[in-house]
Amino acid sequence: MQFTTRMCTWQEAEQRLRAIRTQVFIQEQKVPKVLEWDGEDDHAVHALASDLHSLPIGTARLLLLGNLAHIGRMAVLSPWRGQGVGSALLALVIDAAQARGATAAFLNAQTSAVGFYTHAGFVAEGEEFLDAGIPHLRMTRRL
Repeated sequence: MQFTTRMCTWQEAEQRLRAIRTQVFIQEQKVPKVLEWDGEDDHAVHALASDLHSLPIGTARLLLLGNLAHIGRMAVLSPWRGQGVGSALLALVIDAAQARGATAAFLNAQTSAVGFYTHAGFVAEGEEFLDAGIPHLRMTRRL
């Protein structure tokens, strides 16, 4: 494996997490900063993927709402896509959610990533909607 993953807090890894999300969401996908920085990061737990030189390459965010896990802010830097980073991050946050007592998870998947999440056991629900001008579907999974 050419990368590592770990759980962390915003307080301990803000600069690394922010760098990935800025590049992927704000710069590549043109998500407005006000939508990306939603005030939820401080009380979330985060997954961080790093290359073998400890440079950040991917992230995901986990918010717990009782026994329901909200997975979001999944981002992998472009050169690392298709190399298992996203799958490793998703598995890590699912494990973290289960360890914290969550019995189900949901996420709002960009429609271009629905196949990725379906492969991980998530099921699409409802109608497509726009979030930051990008088409999404809500997806859920029992844990």
